[in-house]
This record gives sequence, structure tokens and C-alpha cells, in this order.
Amino acid sequence: MAITIRDVAEAAGVSTATVSRALRGLPNVDPATRDRIATVASKLDYVISPSASRLASGRTGSIAVITPFISRWFFATVLSGVESVLQAAGMDLLLMSVTDAASGHHRLPPAPRLRRRVDGVLIIAMSPSDPQLRDVLNLGMPTSMIGVNVGGVPSVMIDDVAAARIATQHLINLGHTRIGMIGGSPAELPFTAEFDRENGFRQAMEESGLETTPMLEAFGYFTIQGGEQAMTALLTQKNPPTAVFAMSDEMAFGALRSLRNHGLKPGVDISVVGVDGHDMSEHLELTTVVQPVFDLGRIAAEALLVQLRTLPQDVNLEPTRVPTQLVVRSSTAPLRTV
Repeated sequence: MAITIRDVAEAAGVSTATVSRALRGLPNVDPATRDRIATVASKLDYVISPSASRLASGRTGSIAVITPFISRWFFATVLSGVESVLQAAGMDLLLMSVTDAASGHHRLPPAPRLRRRVDGVLIIAMSPSDPQLRDVLNLGMPTSMIGVNVGGVPSVMIDDVAAARIATQHLINLGHTRIGMIGGSPAELPFTAEFDRENGFRQAMEESGLETTPMLEAFGYFTIQGGEQAMTALLTQKNPPTAVFAMSDEMAFGALRSLRNHGLKPGVDISVVGVDGHDMSEHLELTTVVQPVFDLGRIAAEALLVQLRTLPQDVNLEPTRVPTQLVVRSSTAPLRTV
């Protein structure tokens, strides 16, 4: 006969409710009692039924992750960090994309699809102005965010303004004064990172007394192909830049390819710096501001699990900012003087 939760409760001298709470890691169970129950359950070879546990608790055991993209390196790496935490916690992941990568059109709004399907929501890099984000937040579910800060919701992010300032100042310190920028897109709802990185670029330029001009700015849409096209557009200017700040490593990769296709050598003819710390940046000798992308996902997932196990008033609502680091490689070098 299979061992039941009643058998564990009788052997441990507690109620079935206490056994359930202890084995599911819920609060309000004395540590000594929790250990005794775990020992008894192990000796009896009892494993709590996930379906029964979820039914009793009213929880689904699933977390929804809402992301604008899935296949791009940043988002895929963030998801790896999230999944590592949820898997260890025995939670399932429900992945929802809010844009159609092929057409750029929005999919069905995520909020109506979340009710009674998940216990919490993790949101990656949606614009604070996106009405879909507000609809999700209005559900009142435990929520954690990555790369965006909305008051009253735990979030984890880097200081994107500072990251862009560091990258741009690096070029300025090398003697470059005519510096171009490869941005994301002219979207009506830009990502927070895109907006902040543009601000950081302009701040660094202004503080150094350098001008920015639309003629030295192009959009790369956060893709390698887009970065290549953007750099090609900058090279066609009558007086092209001597250095370029790309808002992402993938756009910087495209910029490097464009330079080589034009017979130019990165770091010799034109310097290029990116932001992200992409896995390929070292192999392509790209100077970049590295952010701990995997850790962003891990920290955000851990913060969400805390909400599921803690009283609302005990949840830390202050944004968590993780550090970045400039890694210098051969794609940047001092300005050549003729």
C-alpha cells in the first residue's frame, strides 16, 4: 500500500496540514518540526504529490515569463538564468512572447491568458509605456521585472545610463571627438535600456564639450544585420566617424563586419565599442561593457519566489542594480593622427 500524507503525519505526531506546509517549504513551520517531518517522510519513502499539493494550496506551480523576444542572445541568456532557479524550485515555466518576431505585430495580449494558469509573472524588458504591461500589473499577481523599473514592483537591472557613459567616455579618452552612435529603433515605445543608453551617450558627449549630430546616428534594431546596415550608412557620410558606440554587442558585431567589408580595420581605422558582454565578444575582439545577463534572470526569479513565500509587506520593492565592467579589446584604440 502506498504511503500517504496521513501516515507521515501520524509518525511525526503532527497534522496533515503541517506536513503539507513543511514539505512544500511554506512558512510558519518550526524548523525542528520541519526537520522531523522531512526525516520521517524520507524513512517512509514518501514524496508529496505535485498535483495534490497544487490543488490543496490553490497554486499552479507555474510561472509566466513575458518577453518581447525569445531567440535573441540577451533574452535567451536571461531565460537560462530564470529557468535554472525555477527548475531547482520545482516550478514550471510558461513562456509568452508579446511580439511576433516575423511581422513585428503584437500577439494576443498576455494578461487574459494568465488568470488561473500561473502563480506569478516575470517580465523582461517591456516598455513602461506599453499598455500590455499595465494590464499584467493590474492583475495583482506576484511580479518581478528585468530591465525595467515600475514603482511598487521588484526589479533587477543594470545602470544603462552609466554603461553607455562608460563606453562613450572610453572612446573620448582615446582622443576621438567625432563619435557616431548605433541605436535600437525609432519605436514609439522604446525599451528602457535603449532610452537610457542614448541618454548616457549624450551626457558623456556633452560633458566633454563634444557635439552630437543626427548625421552620425543610425538605427540597428538590436540585430547583427541591422548593425551592419547602420555602420554602412555611417560610412557613407562625407565625414564619417572615427569611433562608434553601439547600444548592443550584436549591433557592434554587424558594425565590425561592415568595416571589414569596406576594407577597414576595427580599432585601427575606426573604433567600435558595444554593451552586453555577449559570448562572442571575446572571439571577435570587441571592446564592450559587460553585464551579468544570466544573473539578471537568476536574481529576478529568486525575487519572484520570495514573493510567493513571504508576506507582501516583507517584500523588498527597491530595484536591484547589478554592476557592469568595461572590457577593453582590440576593436578600440587611440585616434590615429596623420
